Amino acid sequence: MSTHATEDGATEDGAPQGGQAIRRATSEAMDVDTAVADIVAGIGRAPVALLLLFCSPSHPLAGVAAGIEDELPGIAIAGCTTAGEITPFGYRTGTVTAVAFSAPQFIATSRLIEPMSAFSFEEGHSLVRSLRQIHAEACSGRGGQTFALLVSDGLSMSEERLVSVLGDALDEIPLVGGSAGDDLMFRETRVLLGDVTRKDAAIVTLITTDLPFQVFQTQHFVSSSEKLVVTRADPTRRLVAEINAEPAAEEYARLIGLKTGDLTPPVFAARPLVVRAGGRDYVRSIQRVHGDGSLSFFCAIDEGIVMTVANSIDLVANLIDTFDGLKRAVGGRIEAVLGFDCVFRYLEMEQRQLLGTVSRLFIENRVIGFSTYGEQFGMMHVNQTFTGIAFGGGGE
Repeated sequence: MSTHATEDGATEDGAPQGGQAIRRATSEAMDVDTAVADIVAGIGRAPVALLLLFCSPSHPLAGVAAGIEDELPGIAIAGCTTAGEITPFGYRTGTVTAVAFSAPQFIATSRLIEPMSAFSFEEGHSLVRSLRQIHAEACSGRGGQTFALLVSDGLSMSEERLVSVLGDALDEIPLVGGSAGDDLMFRETRVLLGDVTRKDAAIVTLITTDLPFQVFQTQHFVSSSEKLVVTRADPTRRLVAEINAEPAAEEYARLIGLKTGDLTPPVFAARPLVVRAGGRDYVRSIQRVHGDGSLSFFCAIDEGIVMTVANSIDLVANLIDTFDGLKRAVGGRIEAVLGFDCVFRYLEMEQRQLLGTVSRLFIENRVIGFSTYGEQFGMMHVNQTFTGIAFGGGGE
């Protein structure tokens, strides 16, 4: 028995679904044909400018996309593998989840970036110039505002350069996105364009809509007073060998009052490190500890960086304030929120038994998206944030 959002905006268990401008669906079915049928039933057959698929690595992402293309010929599809999904029912794992941006309320133009690890400044500006020209032609004669959406390989270790180049080239167009996951296996993450999946790749999409929207980013960590310094690192691999001239894992464990053998993903989620830049705190999440005592990070790291162990503020209160602000920004009613939520936030909420509370908040505010290996906002690649775009109802 599969669970899916239904075409008319209701759901099997009464969970609210977005309106017709943004249609959402999810399926827990392992069988491809059933998953495809669930998604098609959930989004309906009205014209779609772009369908985003967020797919657990337990499902064949390309096969699901191909099945949807067979059912809805000509549909534009992009997406990625995940570390969990945000569905019309809240947080789930092991699903195929989709969001359809309806035509004519949305116009979307996507381009593949491959290989991501060799993406240069010149290539970025050339790609964006071409993308903007083609998108402007598609939008000819209509109004609306434009944002850029990015999904990228979460194990490429190249997001910093990618988002810096794209953010610079896009100039006034806001950019948000998320890094693909693989359920914390850290083996392979993939992005999708059409019905083909790729690694070491990213998909950038320009989307224009006449709906009001607001890009956002929030986190619930702030810096503490105790400083630590990265004294030996390999920035190309996001690897830290020494902190305060001591083995990295040993020193990090000491600072948080644990032993090296106690370091696990839930610990990394609850006690991340932060670096302060430009008056803001940015989380630097630890991915894993290695046998030699070094630490891998999800974000850029370098020798000489000064960090602190983060202090947590109230996650739920932070989200309530965020949604209240987004409602005001988009005119009082949220049509949908496309959200990129770091997987370590999920682990922390699971540990603190907050998943049910946050899922209810997400249901109430019509959030759809996935748990990421990192988030992109403007020209920054960051960790342990909830980042995305809120859409208003357009006065309906």
